[in-house]
Amino acid sequence: MKDRLKSAEAEKPGANGSEVSATKAAAEEVTGAEALLKSLVEEGVDTIFGYPGGAIMPVYDKLLDYSDSLRHILTRHEQGAAHAAQGYAMVTGKPGVCFATSGPGATNLVTGIANAYLDSVPVVFITAQVTSGLIGTDAFQETDILGISMPVTKWNAQVKNAVEIPDTVARAFYIARTGRPGPVLVDISKDAQLESMTFRYRKCTFIRSYNPVNHLISRDIESAAVMINHAERPMILAGHGVIISGAVEELKTLAEKGGIPVAVTLLGIPAFSHDHRLFAGMLGMHGNYAPNVLTNRADLIIAAGMRFDDRVTGNLKKYAPQARVIHIEIDMAEIDKNVRADLGINGDVREVLTAMLPQIRERKREEWIREFRILDRTEHEKVIKPETEPEKGDLKMGEVVKAVSEIAGSNAVVVTDVGQHQMAVARYYRFTDSNTLVTSGGMGTMGFGLPAVLGAATGSTGRQVIAFIGDGGFQMTLQELGTIMQYRIPVKIVILNNNFLGMVRQWQEMFFNSRYASTEMVNPDFVTLASAYGITARKITSREDLKPVAAEMLGSEGPFILVAEVSRTANILPMVEPGASVSEVTLTYNSKS
Repeated sequence: MKDRLKSAEAEKPGANGSEVSATKAAAEEVTGAEALLKSLVEEGVDTIFGYPGGAIMPVYDKLLDYSDSLRHILTRHEQGAAHAAQGYAMVTGKPGVCFATSGPGATNLVTGIANAYLDSVPVVFITAQVTSGLIGTDAFQETDILGISMPVTKWNAQVKNAVEIPDTVARAFYIARTGRPGPVLVDISKDAQLESMTFRYRKCTFIRSYNPVNHLISRDIESAAVMINHAERPMILAGHGVIISGAVEELKTLAEKGGIPVAVTLLGIPAFSHDHRLFAGMLGMHGNYAPNVLTNRADLIIAAGMRFDDRVTGNLKKYAPQARVIHIEIDMAEIDKNVRADLGINGDVREVLTAMLPQIRERKREEWIREFRILDRTEHEKVIKPETEPEKGDLKMGEVVKAVSEIAGSNAVVVTDVGQHQMAVARYYRFTDSNTLVTSGGMGTMGFGLPAVLGAATGSTGRQVIAFIGDGGFQMTLQELGTIMQYRIPVKIVILNNNFLGMVRQWQEMFFNSRYASTEMVNPDFVTLASAYGITARKITSREDLKPVAAEMLGSEGPFILVAEVSRTANILPMVEPGASVSEVTLTYNSKS
């Protein structure tokens, strides 16, 4: 704390209303476009995902002079650039950066911006705007991207004068990466890109109106420790915030010291090793049987870096009726929003757990843990074994995921699209290392997987990067195969093809009397399609070919697509049906098809 205060005293007020620290770079005359690029270099940016256009041409012209320090990945669509920047940010822990031009270029980013916003991922979006004198006149390719993006950005700003660019960029990066991370957007008019200005960069480290981290209150820490020590059936719910804050080891220590089972949210999956004896499984609609049922048996819920999303809680009126709730969350707005907390601790998860650990008593709680293991065996016999070890019939998504997981090992980064295959990966891939999953959680964006995997691979030098994508989501952004081809990005892509929009089909079967409205798909030959992009591809239809072809894919040097033809009518179970309590989870379902 003293060091923080000392650094704050040394900072000087900046033009952006914040306190900033000057870099050693000498002042020089540059255009606004070059000032933007120099600002990115000062922030440690090395990779940009983007797509050029008229209003942002001055920036792209200057980008040629920065090829040694800034790598630009030309995606095939602005939405692809947005998702790629998020994939890059999730694996590196650094803000991703994305460029787009005005009008349709900017609006094509919106789904990607919203995706990053709901999943708390820091991405700095830079859009161009028409010249300042034309703003508000409905000029060619003009749109109010600030107004459009305001609900799904942590902060946005428009720059009409070149001199404002460095301080605005500094503020954007500070806001994106601090507190609860999230996307920011800076919109720069074309004339501001062309103007000359004297460049001097000063990093932003404080904004008077913005307090990203609260100071911990010692009595809250003490109260939490007392509640944990006295609980008989405590349960930890670990979310994405555990990974963002770097609290994986602290979480493990708390669980082991207190003998507390740990359940994870979708985005929190890599926060706790699946091989650990205290791992309880995934929560929620398609989560594991034990953590769902026993949520309503627990006498204490310790929610760490998660927001009680509706897919986790099921029917709120029936949620955790016997439990007191400790909610550790960096965003105060999330505390008491969905589930009332008996003790809300507004702070960084790692700081909170570090302060709490010395006060936690060592406990075994073996009888409570045994309840999880009993339910695990039930789920294994009724759901997991038939899905991952079928003896006959069509290939199952679960067995494909399991086979790839066993061959790839623990160090691989796994990316998914959205749908049945996403839940199969969440259930059957063995995650033992932290920060190894990139997926779309809050937004549930089909089409996320392919661009996200190229972004993740760009930021994961030396690591295997694997994407699991459904046939529907793949065709939403398949143009990004061109990006993979151009930059020879060595991603491994598994298309789980059931010729249906699988998750929608499942709901139609279960809740709409098997009336399959607009969900069956006639797909192209994905192998032939891959060959058009110079990408090696193999199709499998039998389980005898599964492991050999998966091994071939993971042993190849360049990009590789494995097309697995899987059961057309299989459902993802268990399932907490709409309106049901998490403890009313459905283990089996008799297909009407």
